[in-house]
Amino acid sequence: MRKKEKSVVSIFWFRRDLRLEDNIGLMHALRTRENVLPLFIFDPEVFQRDENNGNVQVGFVYDTILGIKEKLETIGSGLHVAVGKPLDVFKSLMDSYHIFSVYANREYEPYTLQRDDEVDAFLANQGVEFHTYKDQVLFEQNEIVKDNGEPYTVFTAYKQRFLRKLNQSMVVPAPISKYAHNFFRTTPLPVPSLEIMGYSRVEVPVPPRKLPAELLKSYEADRDFPARNGTSHLGVHLRFGTVSIRKVTALAMQHSETFLNELIWRNFYSVILWFFPQVVHTSFKPAFDEIVWENSKEDFKAWCEGRTGYPLVDAGMRELNATGYMHNRVRMVTASFLCKHLLIDWRWGEAYFARKLLDYDLASNNGGWQWAAGSGNDAAPYFRVFNPELQAKKFDPNGEYIAKWVPEYGTISYPKPIIVHAEARKRALARYAEAVKAKA
Repeated sequence: MRKKEKSVVSIFWFRRDLRLEDNIGLMHALRTRENVLPLFIFDPEVFQRDENNGNVQVGFVYDTILGIKEKLETIGSGLHVAVGKPLDVFKSLMDSYHIFSVYANREYEPYTLQRDDEVDAFLANQGVEFHTYKDQVLFEQNEIVKDNGEPYTVFTAYKQRFLRKLNQSMVVPAPISKYAHNFFRTTPLPVPSLEIMGYSRVEVPVPPRKLPAELLKSYEADRDFPARNGTSHLGVHLRFGTVSIRKVTALAMQHSETFLNELIWRNFYSVILWFFPQVVHTSFKPAFDEIVWENSKEDFKAWCEGRTGYPLVDAGMRELNATGYMHNRVRMVTASFLCKHLLIDWRWGEAYFARKLLDYDLASNNGGWQWAAGSGNDAAPYFRVFNPELQAKKFDPNGEYIAKWVPEYGTISYPKPIIVHAEARKRALARYAEAVKAKA
């Protein structure tokens, strides 16, 4: 019996760009090649499992790719879904298809850079081209640097140059639909269940994929108040590219300078991680690796469970545990409390957020935690210590947010503060000063 010939395809590899519209790499693949087969890989290194095989992000991604699959099938194409190490997946695909070229959008984390180098080397050895493009950020790598070529390490200076270079042409959407005829034609391709892939779904609410102009117009006034619906909740959509950064930036340019500022922070942290990959494990400012942490497991457990006796901190942690989300102002307060009040290593908190946040992104999570700990590339000195009680009075003045998540607050069942703010602040300042002095 004659062996069936392998189909000739070019592959578009979905990663942090889970959409069929305004997708730079996909546009280049479709307008350059015929028979473009979309691919998604559930990489265990990206979707790490907890002790119950759960991953808070995997359900969102799974549902998203099913949606992409359905759309592709309406035009006679399909989506190849695999699970495993990407290098192994591509070796297996070589047995099923004759691959002419592979297209993808670039990523900037240490693991993903190493992964892409390995895949690129394998493909090159097979005579297959590997093309990558900028898509998830407006400026990447060394596109915004000082005049001497060095990276910016202070946000304000980075932001100023970012805004000077930003223009309307950069946020024009990439056309896709006119090239749709170049998708590979196939019968529907099977998708393994999450259970077969070894994952259990963590049920958390998924925010809508929209950014109303009304929200943006009131963003500056409302964004710091957790009881208000004043933030975009777009973090998970930006993390996995279910919305285009160009579309979101265009709306921000039109309606909210303050929201645009937050998008620049996101871009800044991505570049910091690319230039300084060591921040994944060490402090951006080396002196702060000299801090002698208390690292009380009992205090850390109380913080994780929202039982610190500080209602705003506890409300934030309970919101996170229940929903996979925490309001950004409260993220700053809870992170500062862990590092400064409890003197627990910021890496413990960062890892906890990584497991719990639906919108977890390595660059932004790391940058935010190092900002809170005072160890990052922030120009502010280390002696900024949030007072959780004052923060609650200022940003939850009617106690609505606290009442929602800490209903027992004000009763005898609510725990007393595990540490006194004034004493904690004094201890933190002394401990930080010792570390700075030791490194001097």
